[in-house]
Amino acid sequence: MNNQPFINDNFLLENNTAKKLYYDFVAHLPIIDYHNHLSPKQVADNKTFNTITDCWLSEDHYKWRAMRANAIPEKYITGNATDQEKFLKWSETVPYAMCNPLYHWTHLELKRYFGIDSLLNPNSGNIIYNTANEQLNSPGFSAQGLIKKMNVEVICTTDDPSDSLEFHQKVCNESHSFKMLPTFRPDNFMAIQHQDFVKRVEKLSEVSKTNIQNFDDLLSALENRIDFFHSLGGRLSDHGLAQLHAIDFTESELNAIFSKRFSEKEISDLEAKKFQSAVLFNLAKLYNQKGWTMQLHLGPIRNNNTRLVNLIGNDAGCDSINDLEQAAGLAYFLNNLEVENSLPKTILYNLNPKDNEVFATMAGNFQDSSIASKIQWGSGWWFLDQKDGIEKQLNTLSNMGLISRFVGMLTDSRSFLSFPRHEYFRRVLCNVIGTQIEKGELPNDLQWIGGMVANISYYNAKNYFKF
Repeated sequence: MNNQPFINDNFLLENNTAKKLYYDFVAHLPIIDYHNHLSPKQVADNKTFNTITDCWLSEDHYKWRAMRANAIPEKYITGNATDQEKFLKWSETVPYAMCNPLYHWTHLELKRYFGIDSLLNPNSGNIIYNTANEQLNSPGFSAQGLIKKMNVEVICTTDDPSDSLEFHQKVCNESHSFKMLPTFRPDNFMAIQHQDFVKRVEKLSEVSKTNIQNFDDLLSALENRIDFFHSLGGRLSDHGLAQLHAIDFTESELNAIFSKRFSEKEISDLEAKKFQSAVLFNLAKLYNQKGWTMQLHLGPIRNNNTRLVNLIGNDAGCDSINDLEQAAGLAYFLNNLEVENSLPKTILYNLNPKDNEVFATMAGNFQDSSIASKIQWGSGWWFLDQKDGIEKQLNTLSNMGLISRFVGMLTDSRSFLSFPRHEYFRRVLCNVIGTQIEKGELPNDLQWIGGMVANISYYNAKNYFKF
């Protein structure tokens, strides 16, 4: 009988070559988490957590969705139940999450942060809750301590252009083993139909000290903020959009649309698409001038459950995969930048798995000699960042690009306990490659291939982003 704990040394490593690749080449490497949604304030304040619920369940939409599917009342998910009650309801749900990636992540995180090998279930819930809480109240388990515990070298948060970045400045001025860098997320200034668009522009005008009267003024204000982000080490932008549009626009049209919105007149869908396209196109040119990397996360349909959104607000855990066509708009956008020699380093992420081959081959259309794999197809994102999604992304990229140049994994998470997802990715990567070696599909050249998996796990990102 196998008495090993569920999360053991061989977890996800199915053969000796996979184990050797993992332990000899990648297990010890630091983490570059170049896209997440951690709170800069909590990092800067070095927040301490009273309970594991506070740092593990309070903002985890994955867990919320599973609990709802398990018929847990909302009171115990986002409501006013106690932290202990919420944790015990999660403990009830975990056994029913068998075969879901949450089962893996839950036990990997309990093991890596708290040394807990027990399976989480209703019988163990109280003991695990108390054991984790005792550790959270000891040195090394604050927000910064949790980052350091996982050997994290860089974290890139996701920040609005109007943000003061005061917490990034605070961390930058202190001595830490990690860097916290801002990422420029200007989606709010593309969504001209949004009810808060005018208020957002007014705030941007204030922080950038720019009198925004027309489209060019808006771009000037955003450029001012790009410069500010750059001064604090920011080298990435991020855009979470449903779709890019193969659509033309003129300067006069853009100014007319902008003026129309400030006159409180209704903006048509066509006008909104032109505005989004124009803002993104002009920002991409600025990113290129700065040597930044542009991230394009494409494909969600958001806030589908009006009842939940009204109850909780946005990011309630009711977003899902959209089925929009992506190829034409993406090709049109990238090509227009390429024609002007203004295409920045770019990472493409698709949410719908039907687009895997579309995005992998699209990246190959726009490579050049300036940097290896300048256009990246990013790691499995959101609903696709589990074992099956990671394997499919790795295999498709292997078939249609250069996996050896891939910049690897990120957490895309709001939780300080999510960094073991890098270990999860590295184990899956080593197992995929190790299995191919054992089958004779790759040569048994462990020095070269070991270096390759180390590059994918860490060094490619370090060289690509030049932090």
